[in-house]
Amino acid sequence: MGRSVTDYVPHSEQDVRTMLDAVGVESIDGLFDDIPEAVRRREPLALPAGLSEAEVLGEMRRLAAANTPATSLVSFLGAGTYDHYVPAVVDAIVSRSEFATAYTPYQPERSQGVLQTIFEFQTAICELTGMDVSNASMYDGGTALAEASLLAGHQTRRGRVVISAGVHPEYRQVLDTETLHSGPRPQVVDLAAGAATDLEAATAAADADTAAVVVQQPNFFGAFEDLAAAAEIAHAAGALFVVVADPLSLGFLEAPGRLGADIVVGEAQAFGNAMDFGGPGLGYMAVSQKLMRRIPGRLVGETVDSEGKRGFVLTLQTREQHIRREKATSNICSNHALNALAALVHLSWLGREGLSDLSLLCARKTAYLRQALLALPGVTAFTEGPVFREFAVRLPAPAAPAVEALVPLGFLAGVPAARFAAQFGGAVGDLDGILLVAVTEKRTRAEMDAFVAALAAHLASTEASHD
Repeated sequence: MGRSVTDYVPHSEQDVRTMLDAVGVESIDGLFDDIPEAVRRREPLALPAGLSEAEVLGEMRRLAAANTPATSLVSFLGAGTYDHYVPAVVDAIVSRSEFATAYTPYQPERSQGVLQTIFEFQTAICELTGMDVSNASMYDGGTALAEASLLAGHQTRRGRVVISAGVHPEYRQVLDTETLHSGPRPQVVDLAAGAATDLEAATAAADADTAAVVVQQPNFFGAFEDLAAAAEIAHAAGALFVVVADPLSLGFLEAPGRLGADIVVGEAQAFGNAMDFGGPGLGYMAVSQKLMRRIPGRLVGETVDSEGKRGFVLTLQTREQHIRREKATSNICSNHALNALAALVHLSWLGREGLSDLSLLCARKTAYLRQALLALPGVTAFTEGPVFREFAVRLPAPAAPAVEALVPLGFLAGVPAARFAAQFGGAVGDLDGILLVAVTEKRTRAEMDAFVAALAAHLASTEASHD
C-alpha cells in the first residue's frame, strides 16, 4: 500500500489544510509547482529488490551524473553571495573535531580554544569596521540588519527607520518581518540617478521619530554611498547611523566607524565560506562603545586566570536571553561560530596586505568587465561611478531570458534585478532589463571576454528575431 508524504510528519489533515490555506496552494504537490515537470520524480526509484548498499549508491551516482554541476559553469552570480576562492587551510582547521563539534562555551575552563577563536573574530571585525565592539557573529546579513534596527529603536525610543532602497531587498524583507509587531518600522527612500541613495530624500524623511538612517556600502546595485553625508543626516535628526558594509570592500575603503557609523552590520560569507546554494550565511555586527550593553548575541572578553595567564570568557551575559529571559536585549542568543571561524582563518591567511590586494583585484576585474559590457550595442550603465565587485547594467532586452540562454553555453550570467521587483515597488523604475553582475578574483580575463562574446551573440539574435 502506497504512502503519502503526510504519513511521515506528525500533523493531522486539518493541520496540513490550515498550512496550505495560509500559503495559498491547493495541495502538497502545489508546493513544488516551481520545479519543472520534466525533472520531477513522482514515483519511488525503480530499483530492483535486493540490491546491496554499494549497488544502490552506484545507481544514485549514475543519476546524479546527469546533472550539470554549477562548479562547471563560470559564475557571475552575486546579489549577496559570492564565488570567492576558499583556501585549503580553512577546511583543514574548521573540520577539526574540537571546532566542528563544539557547543556553547559556557565553561571557559574547558573552552579556551573556541573562546579564543571568537575573540579573534571579534577583533578582526572591529579592525575592519573601525568600531569599538563586535559580537561573536550573527546568522546572516539580513538578521544582523534587523537586530541593528531593533537596537536603534530601543536606544532612541523612536518608531521609524529611514532605509535606502539600495539596501539588499531580502535584508529589507527580514527587517519588515522582524519589526511587524515590535520595533521601528522601515521607511524606504528612493535611489537617485546612478543607483546611489537620494540623500535629499533621506534628509526629508529623517525627523524626530527616526531611530536610524540605514545605507549599504557598496549598495545592492554596486554603487558607492557617501557615508559621511548620510551620517550627518542621521545625527542631525538625533538618530543612529547604521551601515550595511561589505567587509571585503573594507580592504581598500575607509572604515565606516571613521565616517560616523554608530552600528555596522553585514554579510561575511565572502571570507572562507563557499556559496553552497545561498547559505548558510555569516552575519556580523559591530557597535560604538556607548551601545555595547545593547548589542545582541554573545561577547567574548579577554581576562587573566588565577595564575595571571591570559584567558577568555563570555562577558556581559546579563544582556542575554538565557539569563534575562524576556528582558534580554534580543531573542538571538546563538551565532554561526563555525562559519565565523572559517572567515577568521581566511582573513588570517590573507593578512593585511593580502586583504588589500584581494579587494583591489576584485575592483579592477569588475571595472574591466563593466567597460567591456558597456561597449556592447544597446547596453547602458545602471550603476554609475566607481565599482568594487558588483554592478548593474541595462540590457536592450529582458535580462532573465539572457541569463537562461547563457547557461548551456557555460555561464551563470548574473542575477536579473526583476527577481526583486516586488521588494523595490517601483522605487528604481523598470527592472526587466537590469542585470546584476558580480566579479571575483576567480574570474579570468579569458572567461570575462568569452562571457561578453556570448552575451553579445544572444542580444544580436534577440534583436534579429524582433526585426
